[in-house]
Amino acid sequence: MLAVTACQPSEGEGNASPSVSASTGESTSKSPEPAGDSGTATATGSGGSTGDTTGDSGETGGGNGTNYQDCKATDLNPAVELQDPAGETPRHFLLTVINGTRKPCVLNEAPLVRLGAGNDASTVQTLGEPDTEPVVVEGGGKAYAGLYVFGNDEGGEAEYDKADRFTATLVAGEGTELNGTLIFDLPHGLSSVSYDDAARVNGWAGTEGLAMRPINLL
Repeated sequence: MLAVTACQPSEGEGNASPSVSASTGESTSKSPEPAGDSGTATATGSGGSTGDTTGDSGETGGGNGTNYQDCKATDLNPAVELQDPAGETPRHFLLTVINGTRKPCVLNEAPLVRLGAGNDASTVQTLGEPDTEPVVVEGGGKAYAGLYVFGNDEGGEAEYDKADRFTATLVAGEGTELNGTLIFDLPHGLSSVSYDDAARVNGWAGTEGLAMRPINLL
């Protein structure tokens, strides 16, 4: 099982983690959600959504260290892009979120990424220490996280775990609560990808290069 390395809510702090799904043909891993997790919101790649985000969404001038609120999952449009050439084993992915509002919002640390379905899936380990500086996403702007899913080169007839989507749960500014979950459908042409214990995710970044540079070294 993949290890849980991102921050988790303290005991007794229940949160709901609504889901936002990308269905644009551009873009899941395993760990227990806090007690009381419920509700689902679904958004298309164009920013439509249903449902309400619950839990700590940040406060202006509050826990995330900026003058902006934490981003809400229901306000973000997710997409994913395969970074490996055609014909190679899918390993490297760029997760992108687009702020569907006109107001800046903040993403904290690294998302809690799961490969596979269900809230009992283990969380992908973060590659190194996530940046403690929050990433401000301007209205209509983008933020990125790099994801590596598979390190095994044995091939052959070996059986590996398979994922048909990725999920990414946002972390609230104070780091004690979760703040909604995004669902990334796999890029067009991929029905599933193999994953193993080598999977790693890089923290949120303001550019594609910053998100993928350390991931591409794996």
